[in-house]
Formats: sequence, structure tokens, C-alpha cells
Amino acid sequence: MALLAGNVPEFIYCFLGTLSAGGVAVPLDVGLTPDELGYVLGNCEARVVAAQIDFLPAVLAVRDRVPSIEQVLVVGPPPTPRGTQSFDDLLDRSKGDRAAREAKADDLALVVYTAGSSEEPNGVEISHGNLLAALDAIKAVPALNLKRTDVVLMVLSLSSPVAHNLVLGPALREDATVVLVERFDAEETLDLIQEKGITALVGTPAMFRSWLRATDTREVDLSSVRLGVSTVAPFPLDILEGFQRRFGVTIWGVYGLPETGAVATTALGPGGTGNSIGLPMPGLDVRLIDDRGDDVAEDDAGEVLVRGASVSKGYWNSPEAKEAGFTGEWFRTGDLAYRDEDGSLFLVGRKKDVIRVSGFNVFPGEVEDVLSRHPKVAACTVSGVPDERTGEGVKALVTLKAEEAATAEEIIAHCARFLARFKCPVIVEFVEAT
Repeated sequence: MALLAGNVPEFIYCFLGTLSAGGVAVPLDVGLTPDELGYVLGNCEARVVAAQIDFLPAVLAVRDRVPSIEQVLVVGPPPTPRGTQSFDDLLDRSKGDRAAREAKADDLALVVYTAGSSEEPNGVEISHGNLLAALDAIKAVPALNLKRTDVVLMVLSLSSPVAHNLVLGPALREDATVVLVERFDAEETLDLIQEKGITALVGTPAMFRSWLRATDTREVDLSSVRLGVSTVAPFPLDILEGFQRRFGVTIWGVYGLPETGAVATTALGPGGTGNSIGLPMPGLDVRLIDDRGDDVAEDDAGEVLVRGASVSKGYWNSPEAKEAGFTGEWFRTGDLAYRDEDGSLFLVGRKKDVIRVSGFNVFPGEVEDVLSRHPKVAACTVSGVPDERTGEGVKALVTLKAEEAATAEEIIAHCARFLARFKCPVIVEFVEAT
């Protein structure tokens, strides 16, 4: 069953009902274009599509191209278009029916589509065992635990694995309350936090920044919030410190990919250093390897590999993608990191993004971390550019804070205080914030 709906109760009904009946749920991003939707529905051989009425036109536009589709369920008010069925009517007729069956750990539960190394997305296979292992890992980290008395704000899309494993699953397991939000708006959700007595906030760095900025001009009472979790680690330190100072809320960052059960490591923000993504989740093993597949020396950066019960076994109908993305039981994240003496991991960039300067590796994340420390810099990004002398050079795009001015020479001199010469930008361009 493919699910194309926003954060509405019917999404959860279909999701859990499919798993209970022994089916495979395929949660889809509502922003998919018709071409992308057609590819995914055809690739997973969807038999049933449950679509919120707002997104139904895209399904109907590609239905004839996907012969496996037997039924389209419409979530929304009647009347439903010809050839479709009302979800509410189906629910009314099936009251009292119990189609649940016991699932085995290796039984497929979800197929989650994510951008892959090819032009087409890959469907990550997630078993019932993977889901339960991810929930057990989160349960084993006390700071991430939800309680029966918690009220969690669901602003993440229900189509994302992190929403299932970090919010929905733990909340259902503990019988906590989930407040669904279909569209994120900082002001409206701040009102909702106060109105509903939200105790747990799980969001992206952009969401937390929006909440922080919105409270610059208004008084809000966030005293009910006891837990903040960001779906991205490392997390910007200015936001971490701002939430701690203004509201007394500590934000934890989690790092992971759909293939790793959405959460692979977790880190406490305040007191963190640089690009730390913290320690592996309980039950997961992490390796750092070089280009030859050997473990890297201490303090050296290598590709992050993850192994454990929550890690996917491969991709739907794509042995090629599995061969490229897995080494035995180990999933290759494509991210580069190093490990400090305490075992904490620090991201330095993506493997494909490494800049080779005179034969030396330069990781964009390392340079960006130094640039962000400049008191005049609001945002930055680093990439490689061709260089006749060194092969590649470092280029930095920099956005300055409001009413600040700086020169390229000033920015380069700042980098030279913290970085080897070959890591410093040779080009600095100033760009406006978007």
C-alpha cells in the first residue's frame, strides 16, 4: 500500500493497518512530481494507493501507467472520483473485522524511497525486525525516552522514517499523545505548544531556528517542554545555546539514514564541539574505513559504515544498489568522519565532496566549521574549484551578518589561524542570504 497523505490520522490508520495485515507500506513524500510518483508506484508494484484528496490528481494522472494498482482509496470528503473508493466508507463497512497476523522479524514492513547514486530513487527495505530494533535502541537512551504523560508535536512528515522511529513508534509504545501538524508555521506551532502543553519537540534545525527567531518579538511560555530532539546532527551551536538560555530546553541531535533505522548516533548539543554527531546508538557498530576498505588510523577520517539489527538488508528490486551501498552486513553511508579519544564521531563531509589539493584531502565541513566561527559570518558553504597549480582549490561562499562588512583577505586570514595553508580558501565570494 502506497501512502500519499500529509500528517492526518488516516495516514496512521493505513500505515498501522497495512503492517498488521502483513502488507508492505510505502510512505511517499507529497511533494513528488507525477513523473517521480509514477516511477515509485511502478517500481514498488503498488496494489493499493491511499491518497489524500489534495494529492489525488497526481495519482490519477499516472494510474494508467502502473498496471499493478488495483484500488485507490481517497482520504477526504465525498464525492470521490469514479474508479476510486472513499476511505471513510471502507472503514465504516469493515468495523469489527480483524485481519491482523503475527509478523516475523525478517518480514518486510516498509519500502522507503530515497535518492540514490543513480538517477532514480532506491527503495530501502525495512523489516519488522528493523523497526523493533530501532525502537529498542531509542528506548535504551534515557534522554530520548518518551513517557505516557508526554505530548509530542508531530511537525515532521509522517512519510519520513525518522518520524516513525523517533516519534510515532515510541509514542505509541508508551501510550503517549501525538499532536499532528499538517503544515509547519513557527507562529502557529508556538501557539499550539502552549495550548496543548507540548512536552517534546522533534524537528529539523530550520524549525528550531524559526521558533527561536519568532520568540525574538513575542513572549511565549515553553515551560511545558522537557525534551528537544533535532533530526540532524551536528546541530548549529547558536540555536542550541539560544534554546538553552531562553527556555532551559536541551536539544539532542541524532544522525542517521533510512538504511540505518533513521537513527545511528546521538549527541547532546550544549557542550558539543565542532561537528560532533556523538556516539553510536545501542546495538549498532560503527567503522571508519579508507579507500582500500581498511580501518583508518586513530584521528584519521574515513567513511562511516554502520552495522546492527536496525540496519536495512538492501534495496527493493535493485541488487546493483545493494552492491554499491553495502559491504557484507555493513551499510556504507558515504559520509566521512573521524573519532576522538572518547569515541565521539565528528563529521567532516561527504566522500564524493572531498577536495583534493596537491594530493591532500580537504573536507568541506572542516573549513565550513572554521568559517562559521568568524564573528561576521552568518552562513557559508565550501566546494572545490579547478586549480592549475594544485589540481583543486577551496572556494567559499559566505553570507555576512546584517550590517557587517568584510573582505576576502580578512576571511582567508581568519582561516589561516586554524587551518593548514592548503585547506584555506583561495576564492571567497560574498552572497546575499536567500
